[in-house]
Formats: sequence, structure tokens, C-alpha cells
Amino acid sequence: MPLLQTKNVDYFYQDGDTRRYILKDISVGFEKGRLYSILGQSGSGKTTFLSLISALDTPKEGEVLLEDEDIKKMGYEAFRRNKISIIFQSYNLIPYLTAVENVLVPMSVTDNQLPDNHSTVAYNLLDYIGITKDKANRLVNQLSGGEQQRVAIARALATNVDIILADEPTGNLDEEMEQEIVDIFKELAHTHNKCVIMVTHSNEIAQQADEVLVLRKGVLRPYE
Repeated sequence: MPLLQTKNVDYFYQDGDTRRYILKDISVGFEKGRLYSILGQSGSGKTTFLSLISALDTPKEGEVLLEDEDIKKMGYEAFRRNKISIIFQSYNLIPYLTAVENVLVPMSVTDNQLPDNHSTVAYNLLDYIGITKDKANRLVNQLSGGEQQRVAIARALATNVDIILADEPTGNLDEEMEQEIVDIFKELAHTHNKCVIMVTHSNEIAQQADEVLVLRKGVLRPYE
């Protein structure tokens, strides 16, 4: 049974009597221990799909299921707080906080069981993804783009969720740094048994995933 799946998901805008479909009849499953990429051009609906499986938006028709249960039954806010983490292209860090303080924020609101010493966990996570203690104590706007993306990854790991979603996570990075970020995602999936789903417009990045899906004209299909 997939950890996360969609069943017959549609998303559309109503234009008078006409439905303008962004996503059409998408049924797909995602498992732990695998890195998935969703490949598509700008405007193909990738971010909309990510918004639906992260409960930032809701399908017009169909269901998003976690372990075979519709996520709306557990509550969208609880699902976002306790079941998934999102890594944004623009990082979405809080600029007036340090790196370690940014990682501590989601730990203070989740209902998940975490070790008592949150600060130690936060520093360890940052160290794991390559942020030294000195840099962890700096305001995030004093860090490079690649370092900020690493902080965003550490923040995503802080609540010990099984599902990590990434929206164009390498879009603002140079080639060397983007490869380092993809390597971190591979390790999270293969070593730490996370379900990692990233959307990208880069064929080169997408091909490094265990499974590549292509979103075109609102339809999601395996890469051929």
C-alpha cells in the first residue's frame, strides 16, 4: 500500500459553462524509501499538484490519501503540521531568525514525538546537511543561497515526518550546489527511508530519481 496517493484527482477553474483543467484524473502512489521527480514545463501544473498533496489546496474532485485514509478526515492543518514537510524554491525562511532558530520553529508546533532537547537536535540536523555551528548561529540572510536551501532541508527534517516535498529545490542554485542538494535527497530516501517528492523542470535533475513522472497538459504519466 502506498504511503501517499491520489485517486482520480481533478483541479480546474470554472470559466462560465466551461471547466479549464489544470490537473485531470490523476491517480498515483508514492512509497517510503524512494525519491520521485515530477517533471514538467512552467505552467504544466507541477506546483498545483504539490499544493494538493501537501494540503495547501484541495482537489475539485478526487481524494488525497495517507495510508489509505482521506487526509481531510484527519484535518488539513494537522496533516501539514505532523505528516509532511515542504522545501520551497525560495526557501521561505524567517529572515530575522538564525538558521538554528528557523529549524526550531516547526519543532515547537508539531504534535509528533521529538527528543526533549530541541536545540541539540536542530544543531545536529544542520551539521548533518553541512551547516557548521558558527553558521547555524547566523541570521539566515547572511548565508549563501545554497546554505539557505540546506537550512530549509534541516527544517523539513526537524519534525521527523516521512514525507518530504520539494518545489524546484535546485532552481536558484549553481550546478555544483544543485547536485549536492539532490544527493541529500537521495540519502534521505535510501538511507533514512523517507518518501521524497520533488518537482522540477530540469530533465537532468529529474532523471536522478528512482521514478520519474511527467506532467503534461494536466495529465501525469510515467517518463518514457
